[in-house]
Amino acid sequence: MNAGTVPAPHRELGLTDSEYELICDRIGRVPNGVELAMFSLMWSEHCGYKHSRQLLKTLPTEGKAVVMGPGENAGAVDVGDGLVVAFKVESHNHPSAVEPFQGAATGVGGILRDVFAIGARPIAILDSLRFGELDSPRSQFLLDRVVGGIAHYGNSIGVATVGGEIAFEAPYEHNCLVNAMCLGIGPRDKLIRSAAAGIGNVIVLFGALTGRDGIGGASVLASAELGEGDAAKRPSVQIGDPFEEKRLLECSLELLDGGLLRSLQDLGAAGLTSSASEMASKGEVGIDIDVARVPLREPGMEPFEIMVSESQERMLCVVEPDRLQAVLDVCAKWEVRATAIGEVTDTRHMRIFSGDEVVGDIPVEALVDDCPVYTLEPEAPSEPIYPRPPARVEPPVDGEELLLELLRSPTVASKRWAYEQYDTLVGSRTVRRAGAADAAVLQLAPDGGRGAIATAIDGNGRRVAIDPYTGTVENVLECARNLACVGAEPLGLTNCLNFGNPEKPHIAWQLTESVRGLGDACRALGVPVVGGNVSLYNEGSEGPIYPTPIVGMVGWLPDPERVPSSAFVEEGHEIALIGPYRPSFAGSETEKLTGGLADGLPPLDLEEQGRALGVIRDAAREGLVASAHDISEGGLGVTLAESCMGGGLGARVELPHTGFAPLVFGEGAGGVVVSGTGAAMAELERRLGAESFFRLGVVGGDRLEIVKADLTQAGEAALAASGAPEEVAQAFRNRLPDSVPAASLSIPVADLTVAFESGIPAKFS
Repeated sequence: MNAGTVPAPHRELGLTDSEYELICDRIGRVPNGVELAMFSLMWSEHCGYKHSRQLLKTLPTEGKAVVMGPGENAGAVDVGDGLVVAFKVESHNHPSAVEPFQGAATGVGGILRDVFAIGARPIAILDSLRFGELDSPRSQFLLDRVVGGIAHYGNSIGVATVGGEIAFEAPYEHNCLVNAMCLGIGPRDKLIRSAAAGIGNVIVLFGALTGRDGIGGASVLASAELGEGDAAKRPSVQIGDPFEEKRLLECSLELLDGGLLRSLQDLGAAGLTSSASEMASKGEVGIDIDVARVPLREPGMEPFEIMVSESQERMLCVVEPDRLQAVLDVCAKWEVRATAIGEVTDTRHMRIFSGDEVVGDIPVEALVDDCPVYTLEPEAPSEPIYPRPPARVEPPVDGEELLLELLRSPTVASKRWAYEQYDTLVGSRTVRRAGAADAAVLQLAPDGGRGAIATAIDGNGRRVAIDPYTGTVENVLECARNLACVGAEPLGLTNCLNFGNPEKPHIAWQLTESVRGLGDACRALGVPVVGGNVSLYNEGSEGPIYPTPIVGMVGWLPDPERVPSSAFVEEGHEIALIGPYRPSFAGSETEKLTGGLADGLPPLDLEEQGRALGVIRDAAREGLVASAHDISEGGLGVTLAESCMGGGLGARVELPHTGFAPLVFGEGAGGVVVSGTGAAMAELERRLGAESFFRLGVVGGDRLEIVKADLTQAGEAALAASGAPEEVAQAFRNRLPDSVPAASLSIPVADLTVAFESGIPAKFS
């Protein structure tokens, strides 16, 4: 483009020249300003899924418990007794990078609306957060404000924040990730869908006033890279009001309980444009909207601004004319503003009026269904995409110091600073909360149900960056293993796929391989995908983020009283490592500390992993184990330390000479540390067999001791079967010859706790 040339309006709105030509062809003319703004949103990546839609169709979505699957505001699964659990995870990455407090707060508000839009009362929030390294002032600022925003919204509205995760890696420095997940409970027979229905029915907008906040968010913030010079094109981030949302929530649920609505939809990305057009598309009808009737927060708003505003705390519903006054009365009771702004028609067009003037007229099919779908051109990179992290541990390193350094590492360290800002108990359903078990557990008794539900959210971007397929499979297994450790069987999965620019072949390869892994893991475990979100273009001048597929699961368990702790609970209990655990330094926190970044991950046997999950789940349900804690970041050493710190008890663990270092400091999928009586451990060994059961030691004392011990021939054979024979161990030593210790270690539990609690300071400079 020549200097001084005015850019075409469609390019400023994120549409390509070919997309603009397709729009003109589809509607038979040049679109006006209102129509072009609407197309730019509905044909954005955020709303149209034009680079990911084909991949998402490959995921398994059917299961015996599925009541609502992809396509609705939230997925829902049956938990018995006439109840369903609705849940979904979504991203608010780019808004949080621009304004972290409000970006995170409105991310929580949006996911809450997704859940109560189908008729379920929100009961729990989880969050998955990613920032640059914590020694960065920017990351400290973002962490402080994001956690503050989540706490502000969730605490104010009265929904418990029961779990989540926070990780720190350099590739997230300029593109933090804020993924929020919500669970809700509701009666199955009162669920409502979003499809508009009934010609002549009234369209009612209720909730907060409409302002200019968030205009262009879906087409610019969420569907393009943001670079250093992009400040001028960054739209204002939405402003949230949790007290307005609380009234909106109660009002919506009363309207649904009274059977007053035909359909209901929240207003999120793209505001009225997406909500109304998607309702029309699903119902195969048309909708007329008069923007002159929309209550405004700011005077003088143009029709296009009203249609694309992303102001928060708003809902759109379809009401039969003879029930309109009853709807308005309920809204008045809750002091929620409600206005009839349009009607359902048989035109199959979205017609936008400003009083008597038609300011926009678009076929619904063109707006919603004709968004172009692009074929990805994946290509595995020929060179590493990401630089190796700087070494933070200088070799040679003492084993005790390495374990303490792992515990201090911000990704591993205690997240107490964050979760103590959250109300984890409001609602009186929380049986197990953050830090007390591997998954949050919520009882169903307050809603008339039996048993409890468990939920967790997981994702490891560095391991996915190393191997997109295997890393994603591991993420699914990690989440399922967290549920198994509390005795829960997964009923459904939601996901948020956070990736860079899919138009680049190496990012397309990451995305394609990751979705393939997600599908294979879900099919192997029998877990259907009931919904989710895709967040692309997470990259800037420094390159892309680590590919980060976040998975959240919901499961059911029969008896919340039998849920084991993640911590050791009684002196004299025996400790065992169970599951098909084959540790490696590849992708581990130890590798990161020593400045490494592997080029691959060991393969997994999904059938074997699935069998072990079943045994772990049954053991937890039966009360066979007193504690169960899965091995994840930091490896076995960190898992043992966490189990000691949680109960204030020490442990003595004996490991073989063969593969000692990778067993203590390596990582891999499948391992769970359990403790219990000798009889319980003998029963577990019988169920699992020698290949997936390894007796470690005993709970007791005030120190964690991990020592070498000579094994019998049978013990060596069992270790070899577990995947750490001498030749493998030697390969690890050759890769990191001076960095990883191979000596026994003994550390007071009090020293472990000090290191663990110091990783994320309570105040940031």
